[in-house]
Amino acid sequence: MKPLVYKKSRRETGRVPERHKLHVAKGDVVRVISGEHKGKEGKILHVYPKQFRIVVEGVNVVKKHKRATTPQGESGIIEFPAPIAASNVMLLDPKSGNPTRVRRRHDKEGKLERIAVKSGQPIPRVR
Repeated sequence: MKPLVYKKSRRETGRVPERHKLHVAKGDVVRVISGEHKGKEGKILHVYPKQFRIVVEGVNVVKKHKRATTPQGESGIIEFPAPIAASNVMLLDPKSGNPTRVRRRHDKEGKLERIAVKSGQPIPRVR
């Protein structure tokens, strides 16, 4: 009689998702370039690097029916912006205000700075 051999699962368990390197950061002003909300501009409220998604102010606003969790709590329909894919937005050029691609280079102090491809202007980080 053959001994029982358990095959390993093809799916890796406990794998931590990788972080995607994003071209945008929290506080940047971006324009949506594709999808249902194409052409809208807004500020980035939240960044999810593991899911490659971002939340933009005023874009992809969804409604959620909320039940009161306590007797004194409020219930109703709340609206909030839902995440969209980071590839659907482009950073705005600080000089012209048009969407631009981003390059990275080291400045004089050795810090990494973002450069707008269209104008060559550095894009400041919002803290």
